[in-house]
Amino acid sequence: MTYRFDPELAPWIAMMPTLDISDLAAARAEMAALASSAPPRALSVPLTVRDRTVPGHEGSPDVRVRVYTPTSRADTLPGLLYVHGGGFVLGSIDYDGRAQELAAAAEAVVVSVGYRLAPESPFPAGLHDCFAALTYLAKNAAELGVDPQHIGIAGSSAGAGLAAGTALMARDQGGPDLCMQYLGMPELDDRLDTPSMRAYTDTPVWNRPNAILSWRYYLNGQEATPYAAPARATDLAGLPPAYVDVCEFDPLRDEGLDYAQRLIQAGVHTELHLYPGTFHGSSMIAAAAVSRRMTSDANEAVRRLLRA
Repeated sequence: MTYRFDPELAPWIAMMPTLDISDLAAARAEMAALASSAPPRALSVPLTVRDRTVPGHEGSPDVRVRVYTPTSRADTLPGLLYVHGGGFVLGSIDYDGRAQELAAAAEAVVVSVGYRLAPESPFPAGLHDCFAALTYLAKNAAELGVDPQHIGIAGSSAGAGLAAGTALMARDQGGPDLCMQYLGMPELDDRLDTPSMRAYTDTPVWNRPNAILSWRYYLNGQEATPYAAPARATDLAGLPPAYVDVCEFDPLRDEGLDYAQRLIQAGVHTELHLYPGTFHGSSMIAAAAVSRRMTSDANEAVRRLLRA
């Protein structure tokens, strides 16, 4: 297909990774190489970084987390659990620059969770690891310098799907209480039947063939529950306020739009942004004004919602 990409993004598309998760070993090696070659992020405030291992959920293995704390903090700060993206099968806290960026921009203590990946550890392993990390953040708020009344969750792509599932679990299981959720380009629906999912078979970075494999790896033959695929949840009432962003030429676009609309209809305070001319992960191209706007809007929203 021919896509009307933003003119500042279009020249960079040929340099974007040709992600193909049918060969997971190659895709993981490519992502690791890209991360290792990326320049350090310019942060607005310095951060203190600590690695921890926290108890797993209900007998699951312990979970590795990385804690980012603004070094100059004088008092308690909001806390944010960050869940990296990667189609449930890629990614690591060893290259989670977005977590660092959010800690600095939102001036919050960010706990980045190293959840188990599919297909080696299919659903519910990754979700349970996220819930365990959220439980750790809430129970250890005082030690971490976090205000327990101001804890949120954020994620990108599949990480946003895990964040949404974790928010549903927290609501249904009596906490930990969340004051907000940021869902960036969320992967929410295993049914793969939205107009954007049917149409975008050859878009950069993420496309329908990758999405099919992503859910196949994650579910491993299981029936999807709303915790696995939050788009299947029939009751969204009582969830925390949300900020949702989506990209125009992204197969995940319509499931994000639909989830945000349903949150609003359920009485959840929700802000939704669709960025024209963009594609999944295009915000990595910081040379484009639309990318800078997408990142800045999300940073400001997270900062505001964490303190509301």
